[in-house]
Amino acid sequence: MPALRGFSLAVARGAMVSLVGRNGAGKTTLMRSIMGHLKPAQGAIRFDGEDLAALPRHTRAGLGIGYMPEDRCLVPQLTVEENILLPLWVAKQLDRKARLDFVYATIGELKEMRSRKALLLSGGQQKLVALGRALAIGTKCLLLDEPFEGIAPALAERLSDVLASLKGKDLTLLMSQSDMNHSRGLADAEVTIERGANVVN
Repeated sequence: MPALRGFSLAVARGAMVSLVGRNGAGKTTLMRSIMGHLKPAQGAIRFDGEDLAALPRHTRAGLGIGYMPEDRCLVPQLTVEENILLPLWVAKQLDRKARLDFVYATIGELKEMRSRKALLLSGGQQKLVALGRALAIGTKCLLLDEPFEGIAPALAERLSDVLASLKGKDLTLLMSQSDMNHSRGLADAEVTIERGANVVN
């Protein structure tokens, strides 16, 4: 059963777009398709003129695309800093220290716990680490899959502050959500997906 059915989306450079839909609407499938974890049966996915479907999945990091999956996908035995640095290992052109400094300047809490193993963190703290990892490699684009899902209100507010601080930095951001409660006022545009297709308002 196809999860995406003719869905179409264009995100302008530097824009912050919220992709809204209920559970099962196709949001995560879209993110995974962009990242190369799933291969579309038809259609095209383009980034800066490049056909992503024709490229190996690891090349997304080299293109400056950072991804924060809904389930975080941290390596439990690695430290916070090691998890943040993971995608930089395949992007030799980037200055690791400069990217790490940028992450720590943006999310100060991560610097304080950089030596802690990921398995010792709360779910909310792990979300921040996953965002930091996406920021480290995402020099052009960030894909955030349900960033506010399952975290305490105080942390959700902190996450909103971090995202707000990224506006105006020439960084394109696509974020999926079940509703707009946490990002209203942040996003430049809202796109609704239902049963894998666009909803025309």
